[in-house]
Amino acid sequence: MENTTHFGYKTVAESDKADMVADVFHSVAQRYDVMNDLMSAGLHRVWKQFTAATSGVRPGDRVLDVAGGTADLTRLWLKKVGSTGQVWLTDINSSMLTVGRDRMLDEGHAVPVAQCDAEKLPFPDNWFDCVSVAFGLRNMTHKDSALREMFRVLRPGGRLLVLEFSKVWKPLSPLYDAYSFKLLPIMGKLVAQDAESYQYLAESIRMHPDQETLKQMMLDAGFLQVSYHNLTGGVVALHKGYKF
Repeated sequence: MENTTHFGYKTVAESDKADMVADVFHSVAQRYDVMNDLMSAGLHRVWKQFTAATSGVRPGDRVLDVAGGTADLTRLWLKKVGSTGQVWLTDINSSMLTVGRDRMLDEGHAVPVAQCDAEKLPFPDNWFDCVSVAFGLRNMTHKDSALREMFRVLRPGGRLLVLEFSKVWKPLSPLYDAYSFKLLPIMGKLVAQDAESYQYLAESIRMHPDQETLKQMMLDAGFLQVSYHNLTGGVVALHKGYKF
């Protein structure tokens, strides 16, 4: 019998999830940044700036942006690593990756780009100083496999940064739920002509491991000194772990 997993609140065959997630992001790619600004009232930019500011990334570093999509973090990493460093923009979804690549080219940056599965990264062992994944881990079918792959490609002393929706502060839950399940699909329908994809995104956030569970998953994958920082009342958490 085939293994199953979650696609939002639905239980689906593991072999089907990647294609179902792909359909969501093919659908939303062109309006993804507009919707992010609307959904978070621009806060997603602050969360990403915080990630970059506390990353420890320095000039000359090699950075891998996993599930980098429209290249928000790639742009921040480029500023950090300077002309002597290197930033790879990767995503499993061709539509999202095309938006990100074109944006970088429009801004004069010909960054290396790879369409790849985070569970099977096409990079050598011990290569990157930093790996980041922002709002992508929760869509992966085998999160443990993806975390092990990110560990593999990091050099000793390198770090993984996971920026992801997490478990919100309990008093905020009723308001957050009302926003996620009532307003978000309406906004998706009006702005992106796609209510269903944004319903999935809201559900996928609820199915993602909470702060402590993800911390343990990173420890299980081999990372040490794993810590997390809650942002905006736990709506989002930044997890950081090191390879030694």
